[in-house]
Amino acid sequence: MKKVATLLVPTLLFLFSYCSAFAWGLTGHRVVAALADQHLNKRAKKNIQKILGNESLAMAANWPDFIKSDPSFNYLGSWHYVNFKSGLTFEQLSQQLHNDTTANAYNKLIMLIDQLKHQHDLDQATKILYLRLIIHIVGDIHQPMHTGRFEDLGGNKIKLYWFNTPTNLHRIWDEQLIDFQQLSFTEYTKAINFSTKKEQAAWQNSSMENWLYESYQISESLYADIHPEEKLSYRYNFEHINTLNQQLLKGGIRLAKILNDLFG
Repeated sequence: MKKVATLLVPTLLFLFSYCSAFAWGLTGHRVVAALADQHLNKRAKKNIQKILGNESLAMAANWPDFIKSDPSFNYLGSWHYVNFKSGLTFEQLSQQLHNDTTANAYNKLIMLIDQLKHQHDLDQATKILYLRLIIHIVGDIHQPMHTGRFEDLGGNKIKLYWFNTPTNLHRIWDEQLIDFQQLSFTEYTKAINFSTKKEQAAWQNSSMENWLYESYQISESLYADIHPEEKLSYRYNFEHINTLNQQLLKGGIRLAKILNDLFG
């Protein structure tokens, strides 16, 4: 029994850290992808199907999290986020993005998009990989805590309670707020898929730097709104659910623009 326990404890710790690293969790990523799918033009849908086959955008969305179990894909770890210091202006944040050559969500998303602009030079396996990563990373950068601070690992070190269950700020925004709504990803997509043509144009035509700055500003407000070890429940959901839903919706609409430009 002691040997079993010795093996089990590190395994459980690994699984907890692995699961808590998901951005938006399974449901959130599928919502962003399903929203994008509903805003694709016919040509983009056809060309994406040639790459993914019967795999929907919603199912492709979580592949970059699932593959974390394969050590040969460890290099993708830093592609899911960008860390920033507190108190940056848009100009300062933009400057950091342009000066930072490390493998982060911003740099890699630009690279992936550029590569798929020349998709005729890529083999099928590479197209699938790059498309799955784009779907996922666009979702990631709309999760506010994926633009959080390095010193607390995007809120992972800020310990909180969610309905008396130990958690952290990052995990609350990854999955617990979304799961609290008790909706399937298809139900969630239908519930929030409301935007005007004017809103869609404004969201899609803003720069990627602006997308990240929006998430960063939200993360700054989230940091200021809590205290370590605080117990969060119904009020936190009431105060933040509209922001969460707006970020999911923006992520889906903006992902659709990228995919329509690449494949439409």
